[in-house]
Amino acid sequence: MSDASTVLSDSSIQAARELRVLVSRLRRRFLEASDNLELTPSQLSVLSRLKRGDATASAIAAAERVRPQAIATHLGILIERGFVERRPDPKDGRRQLVSLTAAGVELMAGRAQAGQEWLASALEEKYTEAERQTVLAALDLLERLGPQ
Repeated sequence: MSDASTVLSDSSIQAARELRVLVSRLRRRFLEASDNLELTPSQLSVLSRLKRGDATASAIAAAERVRPQAIATHLGILIERGFVERRPDPKDGRRQLVSLTAAGVELMAGRAQAGQEWLASALEEKYTEAERQTVLAALDLLERLGPQ
């Protein structure tokens, strides 16, 4: 994060703008390539959170920055469709944990695979080997933006 005394170059501003737009477009395209189940973005976000491990409904609501009632609705649909389940928390029987079912794990793995296959095919079709190597070099540079 920059402070008020930092002057940003035109190239930094342009690169930030274009990268943000590209990431948004690629994200939408990944979703299109891998979603034929008519799940909402919010439902998919809940499933993605549960890939990291079990959670309470209130913890999911807090992480998603929505009201618990909204998460309850999403969880109800996901439970009905067999992608998540509730079970008692072994550490506190008054609470319930939500977790992915085997079908939920399979769904998320399939979505990731479908998105990767789409992207690999697009890279193969639209870029030369030299251009793909340039993309790989750029990704090495962009990796510095991530958490250390």
